[in-house]
Amino acid sequence: MFNRKTITDVLALALPAVGEMILYMAIWVFDTMMVGKYGGQTAVSAVGLSSEILYTLINIFISVGVSVGIASLVARRFGSKKYDSAEEYASIGFFIGFIISLIICILTFIFTEEVLSLGGADDKVISLGYIYVRIICFGLFFNMLTSMINGILRGSGNTKIPLLISLIVNVINIGLDWILIFGKYGFPELGVKGAAIATSIAQMVGFLFATIYMLNKSRIKIRIKYIKTLNLYKLKKLLILASPSSMQEAAYDISRLLSTFMVMRLGQTAFASNQITTTIESISFMPGWGFSIAATTLVGHKIGEKNFKKAKEYAYACALLGTLFMSLCAIIFSIAPTMLISLFIKETEKEVIRLGSLCLMISATEQIPMGLSLILGGALKGAGDTKTPFIISFLSSWFVRLPLMFYFIYMLKVSVIYVWWITSIQWLIDGLIMFVLFKDKFNKINTDLPDASKQ
Repeated sequence: MFNRKTITDVLALALPAVGEMILYMAIWVFDTMMVGKYGGQTAVSAVGLSSEILYTLINIFISVGVSVGIASLVARRFGSKKYDSAEEYASIGFFIGFIISLIICILTFIFTEEVLSLGGADDKVISLGYIYVRIICFGLFFNMLTSMINGILRGSGNTKIPLLISLIVNVINIGLDWILIFGKYGFPELGVKGAAIATSIAQMVGFLFATIYMLNKSRIKIRIKYIKTLNLYKLKKLLILASPSSMQEAAYDISRLLSTFMVMRLGQTAFASNQITTTIESISFMPGWGFSIAATTLVGHKIGEKNFKKAKEYAYACALLGTLFMSLCAIIFSIAPTMLISLFIKETEKEVIRLGSLCLMISATEQIPMGLSLILGGALKGAGDTKTPFIISFLSSWFVRLPLMFYFIYMLKVSVIYVWWITSIQWLIDGLIMFVLFKDKFNKINTDLPDASKQ
């Protein structure tokens, strides 16, 4: 179906990106795992609720907003060998993202207690979450800046350095987690506070490494001259491209956050089991995101070269290979759910383990449609179409997921297991619609989609 070079090109970009995404998600995973072993379901709930809120903001505005806009624009200009234009977009994007990141962190720091209270958590969870959020805000600022630098690198076809950055961050985070949470090597036993300090230090080091590499080694660099002489037309173009991507993530993440608030009202046991399942499933997102990044970059390059046939071939190759990886995750979730859940909580929390195992088995059914949605959406973004993924995500999140969640979870207060049947239905609808619209859009790719050479 695909020649060897196509598969090699896809894997060369996708596998480092998959590794990078897994390693960044591992920060959340290990924080949840270690605080769960340390403090049980209360600690899991505090870190889980805090992380859901913080990463929702980061994903909406930066990781899937500005960063995707930067990567898409840089990729198409890099493909058409317009390196100065690529650097200008990279510089403008980083400048805007810097301001947005600063605002997010300041507001989150000031309104920490109010934000956590919205989730319906009890006083113990809010007390622990307050400490966690106040500290981790500093690290997440640098995390957002690193995300934008990684977007620049990916847009120029470099996914290996973002992988290395994420590896550095993880090694530091895991080591400091163990030392600071449990009080090793003479350090005080800090629990949840230790997890936040560890993550913040690791993110600062990651940003420092990313900045040094970008300024000294990257083909595309951030240039102060483009920020001083800000081109309003190009700023508008970047925002037009990034906004639908941000709104797509907002449509999904805000609906998921509201669902999380509803689950919190089912009690701490239900919330802890749901949060652990969400944390584990977040790892399975990573092949989808990795191949989505590869699709955005490869399709963007080929659109820039006006090689529309190859752009389609790369898009389909990314979708096939990515869904194969996610199928493996589905198999693992189906055959070893209890073992996976038990890694995150004390053995005495029997009901959390039982509920979480059932939820994880159900989540296996959504892996393939989720993969299709993420990867084909990434291909469309590489071609300059960020509106279609947004519309699909908005419809499936707000007209399928939320109404069903509100009725079954908030009104009927049924078991948390229903949460995962509802999300499976949502992803099935989302994936099917994405596949149909993707085929239609890419059949018209050489006539309807933007031509980078004219921009």
